[in-house]
Amino acid sequence: MQGWPEGVGRRVLASVDSTMAEGARIAPTLSGPEWVLARAQTAGHGRRGRVWSSAPGNFYASLVMRPEGTPRTAALRSFVAALALREALVGATGRAEAVSLKWPNDVLLNSGKVAGILLESLGAGQGRDVNRLIIGVGVNLVTAPAAQEVEPGAVTPVSLMSETGIRVEPEAFLDLLAPAYARFEAQFATYGFAPIRAEWLRHAARLGQTITARTMSESVTGRFDTIDEAGNLILQTAKGERRIPAADIFF
Repeated sequence: MQGWPEGVGRRVLASVDSTMAEGARIAPTLSGPEWVLARAQTAGHGRRGRVWSSAPGNFYASLVMRPEGTPRTAALRSFVAALALREALVGATGRAEAVSLKWPNDVLLNSGKVAGILLESLGAGQGRDVNRLIIGVGVNLVTAPAAQEVEPGAVTPVSLMSETGIRVEPEAFLDLLAPAYARFEAQFATYGFAPIRAEWLRHAARLGQTITARTMSESVTGRFDTIDEAGNLILQTAKGERRIPAADIFF
């Protein structure tokens, strides 16, 4: 395992409302990137304000950073985080073939959802650079929500322990995740999105298969062909190619 990345802070809390909320509070005081880990969360949330179940023993952390570039560039870090999460899970289990990536921001273990990613930017206006970015990460290390607790048709939640029998403490998992993220972040900063995109596609779940993307206004079903240089999902449908910037995906 690589050591803790140089220049990156580490803050471990017994309990907090959410690590993303804490990240937003401390962001103005930070001089460099910092991970915030909580052993317990009382008000965790996911995409579109959905409640994120915060059971004891699971992983709740956020990386607070000051990136360069526009909000569109900052958003590509969801793919950077996904690759880092995959590497950390493989490092914890040794089971590379079991871990795949679900567009736009989930990580699967044995085809069940084991982790999710949420990005929030601070101080970004129309066409302006992002001042602060918070990358929230939740991993079901020990327990997972019951199937009836998620949207009908959604991927079934699983935990690392239920699927592999391996128990990893949150702080030990952060020791895997932080250096993995630092490595992929350095690659992204140096070479841009192209190598991140290529690596993400190597591990993409259901690539080449028929999936359904549900946006706020419609459902689109088609063959998952690729993601483009902006991270948009590209589906081949009966009416031709569709590029989708944001949606929930159903298999």
